[in-house]
Amino acid sequence: MDTVSRDGTLISYLERGRAGAPPLVLLHGWAQSADCWGEEVLDGLSAGHHVLAPDLRGHGRSGAPAGGYDDPTAWAADLDAVLAAAGVREPPVLVGWSYGGLVACDWLRSGGGGAGGVAAGLVLVGAVTGLGRGRAGGRVGAAMRAAVPDGLSEDPALAVPALAGFAGALTTDGPRVQALLGASLATPPRVRAALFARTCDSDDVLAGFGGPSVVLHGTADAVVDVSAGRHAADLLPAVRTSWWEGSGHAPFVEDPQRFVAEVLAVRAS
Repeated sequence: MDTVSRDGTLISYLERGRAGAPPLVLLHGWAQSADCWGEEVLDGLSAGHHVLAPDLRGHGRSGAPAGGYDDPTAWAADLDAVLAAAGVREPPVLVGWSYGGLVACDWLRSGGGGAGGVAAGLVLVGAVTGLGRGRAGGRVGAAMRAAVPDGLSEDPALAVPALAGFAGALTTDGPRVQALLGASLATPPRVRAALFARTCDSDDVLAGFGGPSVVLHGTADAVVDVSAGRHAADLLPAVRTSWWEGSGHAPFVEDPQRFVAEVLAVRAS
């Protein structure tokens, strides 16, 4: 499905489940797309929910405008456009993976104008909630540090090896590694770079979010350090933590059924 954001950017999204069911929004990470979630996760979540999984601006099937990547209101407007197009009128559960955690916080900061002003729940999955030197919510691991700056380059001789290493840090599932690498390579280099062209944190947003929340983070995550998850958990007032021992950056790939069960438990908490 397609819609158009406030600034005219085309935003594509996957839609599963029954319209009118409790809404659940999946926000993917840096240099990925909505396809990252996989069919088992999408099917499991959509059995009782209206699931929306947008391609973030500049990613997947969505448009790649010249700007907006450093503007929290642009990210929020993109999500508002998806919610409006899908007819969502009640607060959704937001699931933010990696950079998607920051996008979720951008929407919460905006007041969530598209769905009653609040979220029904928040799930942070290996997520960053801030960017910039010294930001506790943005601490990255060795694999992310190794991917930058070469992974932002226009030169394929630099970018391809860097992004291959990054994809290999997401999961050990060979076919999924190749699919995730393809999504990274399909993300324009200027977009890959632009997503880091901001300094921010979401500490006040997290501290002020009173709904049920889950911080789900692999203890062996080499892309976003587990300390970023612990920082978010320390701020959220009504949080449940789920530390996946020995898991990496994409727990929904490692154990889709467990992931689905933990996301679905948010509304019951």
